[in-house]
Amino acid sequence: MHRSRSSVSLALLATMACSQEAPHLAADRVNLLADGYIAAYFDAFPEEATLAGVAAGPHDRLTDLSPAARARWHATQDSMLADLEDIDPTRLPETGTSAITWAFLSDVVHNAVAFRACRMELWNVSPTWTGWQSVMALLASSQPVGSPEQNDAALRRFSELPRYLDQEMQNLTEGLRLGYSAPKHNVESVITQMESLLAAPVAESPFVAMAPDSLPDLRARMLVLETSQLRPAFTRYRDFLRDTYLPLARAAVGVSANPQGDVCYRAAVRWHATVYLTPDSIRATGLAQMAEIRAQMQEIAERAFGTTDVSDALRQLRTDPRYLMRDRDEMLLVAQNAVDRAHGALAPWFGHVPDAPVVVEPVPAFSEASAPGGFYNPPSDDGSRPGVYYINLYQASTQPRAGLESTAFHETWPGHHLQGAIALERTDLHPISRYMFLSGFGEGWGLYAERLAGEMGLFSTDVDRMGMLSAEAHRAARLVVDAGMHALGLTRQQAIEYLLQNTALNEASATAEIDRYIAVPGQATSYMLGNLEIRRLRILAEERLGDRFDIRAFHDRILEDGPMPLSTLARKIERWLDESAP
Repeated sequence: MHRSRSSVSLALLATMACSQEAPHLAADRVNLLADGYIAAYFDAFPEEATLAGVAAGPHDRLTDLSPAARARWHATQDSMLADLEDIDPTRLPETGTSAITWAFLSDVVHNAVAFRACRMELWNVSPTWTGWQSVMALLASSQPVGSPEQNDAALRRFSELPRYLDQEMQNLTEGLRLGYSAPKHNVESVITQMESLLAAPVAESPFVAMAPDSLPDLRARMLVLETSQLRPAFTRYRDFLRDTYLPLARAAVGVSANPQGDVCYRAAVRWHATVYLTPDSIRATGLAQMAEIRAQMQEIAERAFGTTDVSDALRQLRTDPRYLMRDRDEMLLVAQNAVDRAHGALAPWFGHVPDAPVVVEPVPAFSEASAPGGFYNPPSDDGSRPGVYYINLYQASTQPRAGLESTAFHETWPGHHLQGAIALERTDLHPISRYMFLSGFGEGWGLYAERLAGEMGLFSTDVDRMGMLSAEAHRAARLVVDAGMHALGLTRQQAIEYLLQNTALNEASATAEIDRYIAVPGQATSYMLGNLEIRRLRILAEERLGDRFDIRAFHDRILEDGPMPLSTLARKIERWLDESAP
């Protein structure tokens, strides 16, 4: 533990306050604060350092989930917030990155403090990417191994998993006492995942598979750990959910059923999307976007599917064997071909293309039934690990082709991988902007990248172009169903039906998506809300610059400084346009 280093930095900063300080001193204070935050964050949440690609680690332990550790982290945030509010951002230099660092840090800490209202730690039984089982499987695939020191660190880290799960169960028990619970459907899904994890051969466990055959000593030790400690811990957790938790889990799907649920939902939207919007305005935005997208879908439906009925065209995409994948190998091939094609087409659209490679891999088998269709994990900063696009191959022969290419572009080139690798290569940026993620910016860019792929001519057929529009409609639908379920009384089944009516998702995928939104309130809104802001800024730049508009320059300005709050991005682009005026 290295908390003392962060505490000393924050205490020193408190003695430096001066409202009239010179710009370079204000910048120094901001950078010191950010140094303290990132050090404290990775100390408190060491898995995040590994997943973010920080080669220096820590890679040898898991988060302490105890109330005492959480209280220490909250105290760090509170102290940080006080120090941030003591800095006048107008005193920061006009050049350099300190103003962006201040805006990033201020937004993150303010929103994190407000997000505490959700008390996520008390009811995080999640079948999607926020569940411990998904986090730990991804962590195992990202864990550095090879040298004796790395192998020992990996063993120490995953030896802590039984303790971690005991703390999870203690927190969930406390949540039930205080009136917080996860909904029954999600609990049942996680129990099913536990059954799959326990039924799989030991050698296929993600915690054994992380040690390749070329590391026989580590593999042998992980096999012993899996059988003697991990599987008994998974069994205890499964039994706790089945016998104790499930009977008390809530029937209502919306977070409004938990204490302070209404406050939680608004804070969650702000945390994930970095915008202030009411549930009613979120839903209205989704409905308006859906109407626009369906009008575009109708053009392709008439041309390629011989119908003026968009819902009929979407039904064909979901059910007609002509538009379904044959098997897992074909799904992987379509995704890989899309990634390769996109990489080769970047030069006319981006002034800077990062060097880091990206690979395509299946999601772990035990989580396929409830995992999202795809997700991305960034490369390590030392180049030892590529970016990875994890594609879900569940029931491949029932999966529509429509949307596969769009998702690949979202997750890799020109989407998440391009955006994240650019930030990682900017060693002059503060690490807070290189390693951390803001969903409004990052997922907004990912969705923007899908439509950009159409401009780049990357979609193979009208089926794939319809898939892009279906994926965009999916993000518009998220605004409707996320706000609807968590704040406006929409039921789980109504939400599933809305996705089926307006996208090419099949029923299994639509159900998994809805259960994801139930588990992570607010996050699903970040895609369309961020995308709309980036598109607004592009239209503004095209109007202001006219014939001088350069799409490569615009994209470089959007991405060059890493993720940032959407309001900060808007101010940055508007300032660039002012400076570019003739």
